[in-house]
Amino acid sequence: MSSHDEDSSYHIPVLRDRAIDLVLTRPDGIYVDGTLGGGGHTAALLARLDAHGRVFGFDQDADALRHCAQRFATDPRLTLIHENVAQIGSVLAAHEVKSIDGLLLDLGVSSHQIDIPERGFSFRFDGPLDMRMNHDATMTAAELIATSSEAELARILFTYGEERQSRRIARTLAQAGSIESTSRLREVVTAVVSPAHVNKTLARVFQALRIAVNNELDVLERTLRDALDLLAVGGRLVVISYHSLEDRMVKLFLRQAARNCVCPPTLPVCVCGTVARVKILTTRHIEADDDEVRGNQRARSARLRAGEKIHA
Repeated sequence: MSSHDEDSSYHIPVLRDRAIDLVLTRPDGIYVDGTLGGGGHTAALLARLDAHGRVFGFDQDADALRHCAQRFATDPRLTLIHENVAQIGSVLAAHEVKSIDGLLLDLGVSSHQIDIPERGFSFRFDGPLDMRMNHDATMTAAELIATSSEAELARILFTYGEERQSRRIARTLAQAGSIESTSRLREVVTAVVSPAHVNKTLARVFQALRIAVNNELDVLERTLRDALDLLAVGGRLVVISYHSLEDRMVKLFLRQAARNCVCPPTLPVCVCGTVARVKILTTRHIEADDDEVRGNQRARSARLRAGEKIHA
């Protein structure tokens, strides 16, 4: 099978080898890369599968699908899926796949998406305030700001960006009129925050709007739940996240799935019958080492967690 040459022009995969070591349990298994991107993790996975192994690569971004269609054109083991991974259950059912041996999620935004000004993900470039990962989605970041109340904007900034000045910034956004570009959003935010903190504040504001536009936390919650049902016993879930909201959600999900009893401690015996479905493989999250961070700054904030299904 093709080894698929390393391609960092689209996106450099983070924690690639650690992720593949954890997710792969059998070379002839069925795996899902739920965040295909440039195909870096998928290439590493395919390199370790035999001729009977299969990978389903999900991405809602048409750019990623076009890139990977060329990169993996000669490999019949990979099926590309132009769909949000939250649809994993129905998509795999349509392909007559009843269970999988592993799911890998590399959350957040890809380097390619950030570096294309027209996508509107970065305050470093001037472009339309879009932020949609799926071009077919209806709500852009500009439309979100225009149609949200001041209170809703404050909630978005505080909940998804963990921004302490959320109310002040939301008031300014609500009063600023039309905000159609990334440069205009940067201008509005910069006017009301301290110069010493402006870059971190902008990062939090852009992150919050991106998460809201793409409904990312709801998608993650649904994907984790459905993936656990789809995993075969012995199958593994591996998630790489980049901010505390995602990492906390994954950690709590694994902890809950690893519990044997959820009865109140006042009860003398268990009456709930709950059996742990997951064994946590990462007692503490895994981080990139210094060498990887030097070669890819995006790896600096990466947190990897993994679990293995132990009960149907």
